[in-house]
Amino acid sequence: MGVVIIDGSTVRAFVGDEGQFRRSVDERFAALDLNRDGVLSRSEIRKAFESMRLIESDFGVDVATPPQELARLYDSIFERFDCDGSGAVDLEEFRSEMRKIMLAIADGLGSSPIQMVLEDDDPSFLKRAADLEASKLGEGGRVVRERLRSNRWVGQ
Repeated sequence: MGVVIIDGSTVRAFVGDEGQFRRSVDERFAALDLNRDGVLSRSEIRKAFESMRLIESDFGVDVATPPQELARLYDSIFERFDCDGSGAVDLEEFRSEMRKIMLAIADGLGSSPIQMVLEDDDPSFLKRAADLEASKLGEGGRVVRERLRSNRWVGQ
């Protein structure tokens, strides 16, 4: 487990690194494509969001959301991703929407840093953004990450 500090520039740099961003999005798409047909169905998108439990909790506390409201929310998320209205989300649609989401997160963060505690094997895009930034810092970034991971600061 490690602690990372990111801001909007971290997320923008990740999205701007076309190779890293594309690789990350493609890996997530493949993980979500449960039946391996090359597109994401409504149920595959719903399962992905259900597993994150973003809608069913409020600051980590379970909330009772009526099933009909959840269905409407999941349908609207799917429709947002299904840009061409084909009834399935292809890789290009997924990339495009993930780029928009990540840039919206970057705009929301602005220059205000946030601190996040993440597992080392966390597959999230924000973790990958932080890892990319740390790799650009080189050895200095590795030392900071190791000290944060072990809760040791310089001089301790």
